[in-house]
Amino acid sequence: MKFITKLLLTAFAVLVLSNLLSGIVVDNYVTAVIIAFVIAVLNMFVRPILIVLTLPVTILTLGLFLLAINAFIILMAGKLVTGFYVNGFFTALIFSVLLSIFRSVLFGLLKEEK
Repeated sequence: MKFITKLLLTAFAVLVLSNLLSGIVVDNYVTAVIIAFVIAVLNMFVRPILIVLTLPVTILTLGLFLLAINAFIILMAGKLVTGFYVNGFFTALIFSVLLSIFRSVLFGLLKEEK
């Protein structure tokens, strides 16, 4: 249940960011939910492989290369999902940073009480 809630909140963040950034186009809310799911799957399977393959570069840049990996994940999602268009790498970079911030704020609202 919590996964579905996080997925829907991510889809909401994707829609908001597509309205804020001119280089991102999302057709509708269903497409935003699909984008959220695809990004979750890519983060689960592709991102760890990319991190291991680019570990020396990530160490040399003190972790800043992880931002490039996040942008690459967004670009991959743009290629996989019809109805989601990303203008370029710089737009994907800004989108990924803002999406991370939005998700942190929204997921902070979901904190479990102990």
